[in-house]
Amino acid sequence: MSAPNTTPQANIPEVDEAEILADIKEWAGIESPSKDGIAVNRVVDVAESAMETLGMEITRRPGRDGFGDCVIARSPWGGDGPGILIMAHLDTVHPHGTIDEALKLEERDGYLYGPGVYDMKGGACLGVAALRQFVRAGRETPLPVTFLFTPDEEVGSPTSRDLIEELGQANKYVLVLEPGRDGNKVVTARKGCARYVIRAHGRPSHAGMRHQDGVSAILESARQIAKIEVLTDYETGVTANVGLWTGGSGANVRPALAEVEVDIRLPDDASAEATCAFMDSLSPVDPEVRLEIEGGLNRPPYPKTDAIAALHEQAEALALEIGMESLDDTATGGFSDGNFTAALGIPTLDGLGVDGDGAHTEEERLLIASIKPRTQLIMRLLETLD
Repeated sequence: MSAPNTTPQANIPEVDEAEILADIKEWAGIESPSKDGIAVNRVVDVAESAMETLGMEITRRPGRDGFGDCVIARSPWGGDGPGILIMAHLDTVHPHGTIDEALKLEERDGYLYGPGVYDMKGGACLGVAALRQFVRAGRETPLPVTFLFTPDEEVGSPTSRDLIEELGQANKYVLVLEPGRDGNKVVTARKGCARYVIRAHGRPSHAGMRHQDGVSAILESARQIAKIEVLTDYETGVTANVGLWTGGSGANVRPALAEVEVDIRLPDDASAEATCAFMDSLSPVDPEVRLEIEGGLNRPPYPKTDAIAALHEQAEALALEIGMESLDDTATGGFSDGNFTAALGIPTLDGLGVDGDGAHTEEERLLIASIKPRTQLIMRLLETLD
């Protein structure tokens, strides 16, 4: 990485905030819940068209298992050598109809509200705008740039992970356009995540006449829940959450089946290995119950390495050059596709998207004032990373 030019004003790129805001409104106006691949592809079409307009070399990978497509857009300059990978996902957690009532797309008090404006269509549009400025100026970045749009990050990236890792390993740096955190911070570390589904198979019987003949799957799953919840240790950073619990067929029937879904956040490789080994070794308390355990480590931990710290330092210096007050970094329990590339040892800087708040809620919003400086920051990173 080269040292940034710290001369005030000299390298501050021009950015059209109104144009970018209009882009964000267009993209966010297309609802794209993760599991509706057809809906997600409507946004993918817009992203692909934007990249084609910039003269990028496009590869579109068809989706599978009901998910949308992936789009890879490569700069026409720089050849095939390792460069900078920019990542953004186009799916959201919000169901269809959210934009009509619960979270209308509107400006209010310096914010733009709407489904996906913060997480993370706003960030995706910043990345497009940064590249657009280079193309319009007839300039090239020192390194080739590859932009990857994915359709399924919010549900664990089941169809895009292999592509993310493949492209990550082919590049020197990864910039992730997930939203900023806690007032203009970027992300340099994330917890990993393990996901499990545990099914208890008991034996049904009439709850009144033959209660003694049944074996309760719900009772067994409750015992397993008690084992799992004690994994939480706030000092080490491990948190375990049983978020869904279903079972039984009627109040008058001893339940033959119960199912729990578990989310575990893990700060490092050691905790991930130990916790996953524990989950895989769960056994029934009642020997008449059969346990079925599915799952494992969904996303590896994203540690702040020396290379990531150096990448943040460069970004922080560039932010001061632009006129931003600071660009502190933070670690977060939330995961992103940056987990995959960081775990492979590729310098990954995350949280470069818009500032704002309310991700995954009906108060999701982006801070309009963050659009211009954060686009400028992305541009300066692209022109100084080598």
